[in-house]
Amino acid sequence: MKKENQNSYKQRRKKAHEFESREAYLEHELEIMKFRRWRIHLPFRDFHIELEDWVPALAATIGKVVMVTAMVAVFATQFGLSPEFVAENVRYELLIAGGIFVLLFSAILNPNANLAGTHGPMIPLIPIIAAAGGHPLALGILIGVFGLALSITKGGSKLMKLTGVGVRGGLLIYLGAVGLLSQISKLQAWASSGDIGYVSFAVIGITILIYAYLAKINKRWLAIPLCSAIAGIVAFALGADFAFTTKPGLPHLNPMWWWGEDTGWQLGLPNVGHFIAVIPFAILAVAMWSPDYLGHRVFQELNYPKKAKNVLMDVDDTMTVASVRQMIGTALGGGNIASSWGTYMIPAAIAKRPIPGGAVLTALLCVLASVFGYPMDLAMWEPVLRVALIVGVFLPLLEAGMQMVRKHKDSLSAGTCIFACAFVNPVFGWAFTMLLDNMGLIGDSERAAELSWKEKLIIPGAMFIVCVVSLALVGQLPGIPGIF
Repeated sequence: MKKENQNSYKQRRKKAHEFESREAYLEHELEIMKFRRWRIHLPFRDFHIELEDWVPALAATIGKVVMVTAMVAVFATQFGLSPEFVAENVRYELLIAGGIFVLLFSAILNPNANLAGTHGPMIPLIPIIAAAGGHPLALGILIGVFGLALSITKGGSKLMKLTGVGVRGGLLIYLGAVGLLSQISKLQAWASSGDIGYVSFAVIGITILIYAYLAKINKRWLAIPLCSAIAGIVAFALGADFAFTTKPGLPHLNPMWWWGEDTGWQLGLPNVGHFIAVIPFAILAVAMWSPDYLGHRVFQELNYPKKAKNVLMDVDDTMTVASVRQMIGTALGGGNIASSWGTYMIPAAIAKRPIPGGAVLTALLCVLASVFGYPMDLAMWEPVLRVALIVGVFLPLLEAGMQMVRKHKDSLSAGTCIFACAFVNPVFGWAFTMLLDNMGLIGDSERAAELSWKEKLIIPGAMFIVCVVSLALVGQLPGIPGIF
């Protein structure tokens, strides 16, 4: 039986030229794959690597360099560490992510688990964590422990099922719109600071035209490499400065060097007080996983054919991988806070590709970027970076959310979710609107009537209380000062 399962993909696979279109071939690939949890999967036996897999791999590598740099830079500022420390730690994280976890877990052992990326919403909380006496190693370990607890109890998948269509759509619209406006503003600010404001106008204008044309011919999966490349070329041709500065090399690989008192983080090992100080932040980090993971799974469902259920991201397994990656990565000395890798999953879904093929290429690119150094400079150059995030993450999120809100009753839930997200943040907006939606106070009353009281009130209510208390403790509720 095992042999039959392993060979079923190879037996059912057809050549691309046997289909009328490339899209038909890619959809057939998704429909015939069937991954096995925590079993060994091999390229060309259980999945193939296609040209389209380079798209999420490139986007993921760019996103990884940027997000880890942003996170480690904030840590470095709080603890008085140098820019050299930041560059060294980012290189180290690329090796940890690519050389170990992406390849081992998401490509080989469990291709239904999305890659473990970076938890962007935690970046603004890092100064508060440091001021509260938190230690990065204590924070990473506790996030991993709480995350494993949620994944083992199947809490992630349960919360996903209890989130209605309107709430999902509203969350995606908010995340997409806010992210889109933020990236455009940052590109304009960069251009203005160099007295080349016309560059941002030209780059965004050309990007809109190219993206619209790619959408028209159903080739949106080409948006990231094509738009990013053209944005870089246009910006450089119009006078924007660019230079390669990061030289080839390897980071320190000794965890004791990273957690030494006079080397690396220069913090030494954490004590009991450090662990106590980061408890509310660790709870909040894990609580913020659910809406993040929900958006990535929904995006797959919207872009994959309906029969391709065996290749969809497993929320609980992704939480397991992210938790393990968090604990081990932090113990090794990395400064990343883990979550589901959005800059990988969203482009992969658009390109109609499953997780493992692009995961292999992402691992390769992360290692190469770490060793050679120069690709890190290109990925972090403002025109390339901002355009990649716009067309690869935020614009698709906005489009997906709008596609989901088709009925009047769903639009009520979506509007309330957007309102609540704007009032506090997406975690509060998701938890609050899910509770109202499941109680039947807004949205689809027929759906609410079919839910048990446990699904209506107890689980959503408990999640809402956890989110609100955690947000209040760390000062993230408007007008309410935090304890920490």
